[in-house]
Order: sequence, then C-alpha cells, then structure tokens
Amino acid sequence: MTAFAPDSLILNRKLPLWYQVSQSLRASILGRRPHDPLRLPTEEQLATHYGVSVLTMRQALKELEEEGLISRHRRRGTFIEPGARRGAPRRLLGSVDTIVAQQSGEPTTVLGHGPAPVPGELAEYFPGLDQVVTYRRLRYDSESGEPVNWAENAVRPEVAAGLDAADLERWPMTKVLRDLMGIRISRITDTVEARLADPATAELLRVPLLSPILHCTGVTYDEGGRVVDVARIRYRGDRFAFSVTVDTDLTGMDPAR
Repeated sequence: MTAFAPDSLILNRKLPLWYQVSQSLRASILGRRPHDPLRLPTEEQLATHYGVSVLTMRQALKELEEEGLISRHRRRGTFIEPGARRGAPRRLLGSVDTIVAQQSGEPTTVLGHGPAPVPGELAEYFPGLDQVVTYRRLRYDSESGEPVNWAENAVRPEVAAGLDAADLERWPMTKVLRDLMGIRISRITDTVEARLADPATAELLRVPLLSPILHCTGVTYDEGGRVVDVARIRYRGDRFAFSVTVDTDLTGMDPAR
C-alpha cells in the first residue's frame, strides 16, 4: 500500500468482524509516526488487507469516523485527522486489539528497566522463578502533557531477552509482545480496583498523597497457558474512566431472568 499502512490482524470469529477491524485500525492510527501519510487506503484495499468484506470495512470506518479519528471525503478518499487522539472510553468486547487500542496514542517515557526479585504479590504468576525483568513507564496526556498513569511490567527473563525497551516508548507492551516479538497471546485478564496513592505514585502522577487512584493488574498468557507479563498500572482517578459494554443476543433468553 502506498498510503498509510495498518497493522495486520488475526480475526477472532467469536467477535464482530467490524469491531475487531476498527480497533486494529484505531491502534495503528493512534500509534502512527508524525511523518506517516494521513491518507488511508481505499475501502477495497483495506478490506483485502484485513480479509473482510467491503461492507464490514465500511462499518469499521464509520465507527472511527464517529469517534473523530478519520474524515471521509467523496472522490478524495479517507484521511486521518491530524489531531487524532485517544478519546472517550471504548467498548470492550474481549479483543486483544481493543487492549492495544486503549493503550495506544499516549506519549510514553521508559523510566527504567532491569532484573528484580519476583514481587511477593506476583509469585503465583511466576512459579519457580526467583527473578523477573521489570519495566517502568510513565504515560502523559498528549494535549496537556500531564501524567495520566504509570505502569510497572514484570516480564519473564527469557521473554525480556528479546525485548527492546525503546519499543515501549512507541507501542504498548501488549503490541510489542504480540506483533514485534511474535508471542501468541491466548488471553489477558484485567482486575481493576480503587486504591490510595502511595508516595511513589503521588510523585509520578502529581497528585496528593493518599488521593484516589485506579489500580489495574493485567496478566498476559501465551498459547501454552504460561504467564509472560504482569502489568500493574496506576491511573489518576480524575483522568480515567473504565467502561465495559456487554452485547447480548436476547433471542431465546429466559424471560424470568
């Protein structure tokens, strides 16, 4: 493709195809480099790229247009909005590409990385290991420059051996593991809870000590069921919303429920 080239996508037939395509394309848009083209390939080219119908592709593009990430012009084509940025909370339907899209588009600084003893609270995820490699990252709002969350990833040493920390300033850890390193991710479990900011979190996020934050623990498993990464992310309570939409087919449901 001569225009903006989106990432590849492995489709999950259990989820709506248009949704998966929109989330994959969304992550590519938010992770684009400044010099990347703004013009998207045609609907037909994108449909071929993703292996879906033009109708499915059109529905995916409509989702991105409604979010304000792209604009569509008759006879001229479809273009990425120059100021496209991460907007309102997105619908989560269980796709790894959704997680990548949620994390993309935020300026990120790697604060440091290196081997460390397995934290006691993570010992259950790394049985038999004494050490992991930790990566500490701080993410900022792209407009205000304010810190919005900071993440600490614990990664298996053999996985970290092939990981370039510089990639984490451009891409989320999930994308680096899957797309750059070729790890086949089978599932990710997320647990979100309210906590109070400890001294390190308060300093990094520029919030008062003991102010409310959202603490997310994300556990990433490979296709063999092995944990490859545990992310602990602290979100500023005033800059983050967690939204989940459950779409169900009501046909045949018990009316008493």
